Amino acid sequence: MAQLSKRAAQMPASPIRRLVPFADAARGRGVHVHQLNIGQPDVPTPRGMIEAYQAYDEEVLAYGPSQGLPELREAVADYWRGAGGEVVAENVSITFGGSEAALFALAAVADPGDEVLTTEPFYANYLGFATMGGLTLRAVPASAAEGFHLPSDDVIEASIGPRTKAVVISNPGNPTGTVYTPDEMSRLGALVEKHGLYLISDEVYREFAYGAPVTSALSLPIAAERVIVVDSVSKRFSACGARVGAVISPHPDLSAAFMRMSFARLCPATVDQRAALAAYSTPPEYFAEVVAEYEKRRDTLVDGLRAIPGVETYRPEGAFYTVPTFPVDDCDRFAQWLLTDFAHEGETVMMAPASGFYSRPELGRQQARMAYVLGVPALERSLSALRAALAVYPGRV
Repeated sequence: MAQLSKRAAQMPASPIRRLVPFADAARGRGVHVHQLNIGQPDVPTPRGMIEAYQAYDEEVLAYGPSQGLPELREAVADYWRGAGGEVVAENVSITFGGSEAALFALAAVADPGDEVLTTEPFYANYLGFATMGGLTLRAVPASAAEGFHLPSDDVIEASIGPRTKAVVISNPGNPTGTVYTPDEMSRLGALVEKHGLYLISDEVYREFAYGAPVTSALSLPIAAERVIVVDSVSKRFSACGARVGAVISPHPDLSAAFMRMSFARLCPATVDQRAALAAYSTPPEYFAEVVAEYEKRRDTLVDGLRAIPGVETYRPEGAFYTVPTFPVDDCDRFAQWLLTDFAHEGETVMMAPASGFYSRPELGRQQARMAYVLGVPALERSLSALRAALAVYPGRV
């Protein structure tokens, strides 16, 4: 058999989906699995988006423009102008979800063998994206005790080397739910300018903040020269299956690079773009209700976790995730055991072990990412199951 490429062999498994076969087997035994492992909200998709799908009635489902439908690009640009960015439609390329946007961003600023810097824990797919591009993802640890906020400038600068090309952040954070303060964003802007780097800012959760508004990287003074924003309709409009994202940069050379990359894969899905365009007409009341619901879920999960002996966590400021620390020997084993060997009143919990969100897995060995994407009653049952599980788990420490 011919040998696979190095990147094929090095592609990491997903900590979010790796345990799916065990969850399927648990369901086959009649166990109800509360899926807190994946950021799949149960919040209804805006009705206008669904109706746009239903109304599509063209005679031919044809190719669209490579960079996306002009009216959708304008709608995305208008959204980011509302976030303080000086953005026009020409700065926007529509992509197959935020994933392709991140791939485009990395490919535009770094060559094989280069490095990109992030903080850990980080969104696990960043490692996969870097591996696909032949890049090294170098991570600076952030502290759970400090809510995973930005480390000091000295700590970050110690990890910047001659082949570092960009800093990648998620704000609000996945998997942490951390929202960087305006001061932290200013620090990042100054750092990338000082070292001649790009700032790739993944802002797909920016609607979900439970306090101060999110400071977009597009609002920074360096935006015109050094900022790329990764965007998506998946989380904002509870439309994960639509696979419509965008990569945005005011820099004309970056915009031109994204255009050429768009040519190489022809065009994004036409029908999904029509639906996404309708979603951008969603009234503000939708988001006010959704944010209030997520805040209620956050408090239910965080307060419930803190009430379980030995469990430690912080109160995330955004997104819909938290990364608690559990009194167990190994969260990979614990998360799998919850699905293979445990049930409480016919129910169990599925989590994403945090080891897969770190460049050094041992740093997340006692942690898991939990997504509060289910309603309060389901979260309360999940907490009851976790409490019961930790009382009998053989690897408790």
